[in-house]
Amino acid sequence: MATGIIIHITVGNEKRTEFFSEERIRIGSDETCDLQIETNLVDAPSVWLELENTDGVFRVVNFTPALSFLINDKPVRRFIAVADGDVIHSDSNELSFSFFALAGRGSLIKTNREPRHVAQFIEEAALDAAASPQRDEAKAFLREFVRELSREISWTTKLITLVLALGFITGVLYLGYAVNDELRRSRETAQQQAELIQRLGGQLGNATDQLGSLEQTNKELIRAQSLAQNVRVEYGNGICLILGVYDLVDRSNNRVLRYGNAQAQANPYEPQPTEDGSQTPSTAVGLTTDGNGSPVEYDFIGTGFHVGGGFVVTNKHVVQPWTEDDMVKTMMRDNNGRARIKRLVIYFPGYPQPYPIKVSQLGGREDLAVATFDAALVPEGLPVLPLETDTKVATVGQTVVTMGYPSGPDRLLAMVDDAEAKSINQRFGNSRQNLINFLAQSKKIVPLTTQGAITDLDTRRIVHDAKTAEGGSGAPLFGQTGKVIGINFGVFTENTAANMAVPVSYAIDLLQKAGWKTPEEMEREKQDQATTAQANTNSAAALKSN
Repeated sequence: MATGIIIHITVGNEKRTEFFSEERIRIGSDETCDLQIETNLVDAPSVWLELENTDGVFRVVNFTPALSFLINDKPVRRFIAVADGDVIHSDSNELSFSFFALAGRGSLIKTNREPRHVAQFIEEAALDAAASPQRDEAKAFLREFVRELSREISWTTKLITLVLALGFITGVLYLGYAVNDELRRSRETAQQQAELIQRLGGQLGNATDQLGSLEQTNKELIRAQSLAQNVRVEYGNGICLILGVYDLVDRSNNRVLRYGNAQAQANPYEPQPTEDGSQTPSTAVGLTTDGNGSPVEYDFIGTGFHVGGGFVVTNKHVVQPWTEDDMVKTMMRDNNGRARIKRLVIYFPGYPQPYPIKVSQLGGREDLAVATFDAALVPEGLPVLPLETDTKVATVGQTVVTMGYPSGPDRLLAMVDDAEAKSINQRFGNSRQNLINFLAQSKKIVPLTTQGAITDLDTRRIVHDAKTAEGGSGAPLFGQTGKVIGINFGVFTENTAANMAVPVSYAIDLLQKAGWKTPEEMEREKQDQATTAQANTNSAAALKSN
């Protein structure tokens, strides 16, 4: 059955009725309109009125306010429904649209649309018949015809018809029951299949979880196997070799303490013979602040690592080695002396020049120290080692990697050809400072990378078996996440499974006391500074324009 709307149009003395089956009807003077009206009575835009069929009801979706349209003598508004018999008109322009009548075609009215689905004479006949009073007479005739026909039919025919009707109804009921029963069985089968699919889905989910766990395990194994290579490539250049020199001075006048003679310099605490044949410690000879004897002076090496902003983390005993040397402590005690740093520098791999550092913070119970060097001197591209903030990451059996400078320049020389190492030793063997400076100039300072596993741990210690040696103190200990989880401080050569590291959380606390900021905080600070600078620039430009 065709659906649509019949519109009766009145423009001045012209009238026209049209039938439309389109979902959207545009009325106006434009050639693109479905109902095109050519008239000089209307002074308005080309599209006057738009109707849209929504669920069988036509609604006004757009109209020209300048035409002051009224629907049933009330102002038209958007999305108002147009019912059968409604009239939309504009008194000021002698324009009217109704939805129930049909009139002859006017010479000035034409439609620009597809051919009608219903012939014109059928539409007119249907409308005339609907409006004719003969409709009631036709109904009465039909009732009388059915009544007379019923009288003429025999009871046999009626009975047969009743039986056929009952049979038909019974067949329909039977078919309905059969269909319903089949639908019920289909629903039960579908439910069983759905339950089976659900069980299979659960099994598939478990298999997927197992595969995911297996994949994660494989990734962890691969990451553990490649951990040493990855951290070496990414962070190796951020591991620095620490070189320092300290001497002893008198506490009272800060004058340099010197050896009294060459024998005391060779071994100041070897017992010395006296005139009566007995022996007395060399403190009888003692250290002095007078004369031209050699000053009491020691150099030391260690490892540290850069954590950003010119901050370096290492051990307290690396930057204050005299605290771990019993002989030096005895010399200071017996001669009222104290240690004084004369030189403290660091060397990074690939950078020939040393960077002077200053000790900023020292740990209390923990063997940690924070040193700094001028942030303006930080080389471009110098790696910043990431610090692990999750204290639960470290577990027994976990793979760890450490990088440092165990055995100092001896290990570095072992990495070059024998002939070259022999030549270097001949030139600089008497001065470790000159030797290390030459190795830096030759770009031969490279940290040693070793891998092991955590063998034990508690809240203050991480015990591992990654091989290291003296000189490796202060080296970072990387966990499987690729972040630093500890700082080496104890090396046990007789038991390689008992190397000690301080958990990195203590170093983070010490760094924060020294004013260190995380890379994220530094990035936010840079962004804030850039925003402030831009705001100041904009303010200055605004003031200048005013």
